[in-house]
Amino acid sequence: MAEENSFQNVLHQLDKTAEIMNLDHNIHNFLRKPQRSLEVSIPIRMDDGSIQVFEGYRVQYNYARGPCKGGVRYHPSVTYDEVKALAALMTWKCAVADLPYGGAKGGVVCNPKEMSQTELERLTRRYTYMILPIIGPEKDIPAPDLYTNEQTMAWMMDTYSMITGYSVPGVVTGKPLEIGGTKGRAYATGKGVMFITRKALEDYNIPIKGATVAIQGFGKVGSYAAQFLAEKGCKIVGVTTVEGGLFNPDGIDIPKLLSHVREKKPFAEYEEKNLEYVPDLEKANKRLISLDVDVLIPAAMENQITHENAGDIEAKIIVEGANAPTTPKADEILIERGIPVIPDILANAGGVVVSYFEWVMSLQAFLWSERDVNVRLRDLMLKAYESVSSIHKKMKVDLRTAAYILAVSRVAKAIELRGLFP
Repeated sequence: MAEENSFQNVLHQLDKTAEIMNLDHNIHNFLRKPQRSLEVSIPIRMDDGSIQVFEGYRVQYNYARGPCKGGVRYHPSVTYDEVKALAALMTWKCAVADLPYGGAKGGVVCNPKEMSQTELERLTRRYTYMILPIIGPEKDIPAPDLYTNEQTMAWMMDTYSMITGYSVPGVVTGKPLEIGGTKGRAYATGKGVMFITRKALEDYNIPIKGATVAIQGFGKVGSYAAQFLAEKGCKIVGVTTVEGGLFNPDGIDIPKLLSHVREKKPFAEYEEKNLEYVPDLEKANKRLISLDVDVLIPAAMENQITHENAGDIEAKIIVEGANAPTTPKADEILIERGIPVIPDILANAGGVVVSYFEWVMSLQAFLWSERDVNVRLRDLMLKAYESVSSIHKKMKVDLRTAAYILAVSRVAKAIELRGLFP
């Protein structure tokens, strides 16, 4: 098994879980394959008049528990295997949070950093048109992911609505507030990471005030996780992005750094007392991962913690803000070393939880307050944590396996109850 193959990694964990659960082999085989996959060709006219053809995917991994849910990412490294893996993870994530959803994911192979806003709009609208037969508020509800955002969702919603002939705000989540989005969605994943981290620190008898935290990735997830953890008294001693890393043993001034980053100023120009800037990303990540901290939060890309660096980790707890940041081989090393890993399908579920709230609001045409959204987010995240923790203690398995047991059992029960058609 190639360590970097995300889909094989997901299947490895599923197979391991199925064996522990003594899962019915027919259901196990059913769960090893996506229920529906669509590969599309996306020709668009570029600003210079040329026509470029992009490759896109939408994978609906399993919809036994309800309509599919999952983001759409734009990135040059998107592959079919990656999208399948992320769709599977969404299936387990929704089940862990006990949401009435199946799991899906979409992706387009492109480099959005090299495309204009008008090119991105044409790409999004054509991609939406191409996957239109399989999406809808009762079929499959896309959301933002890597290098997509509220504007992307607005274009998707408008394209679907224009073809349908009336406004359908429930076809996507992560929309702008003005067209049916919800307050609290932008920071939901980061806030969920904070709720889970706070609970984990409590469980492992580490005071949250003064707890040291290192965060890999300072994007939509990592930056908000840093903000909310700093507000709770945590000391963020290191962060990395594609621009390199910032390190301060006294704790980085997160409000000041956030202001700097949101003004689109480079990491290299950020200054504060005792701060060290490491411009080389590989060196910065290597240093960050080996920091002696209470919590390490990988919140960037997949496969960041591997068998090559798992032995260097000195953190007391790992909380996965990213999807699939830890490979199975690394997991084995961390289990052997006694370092608990709060898995992605639990730790970063805040985004899909609030997406679910937004979807419900769109269907009902009734908006909740931001306070209601955050209270319900906290309650669902903590309920999911307690369910996973209970299995972890009762069955004496690691936390990732416990989360998979919870998720797979819920999906398997839905398959069993629905039966096989025809």
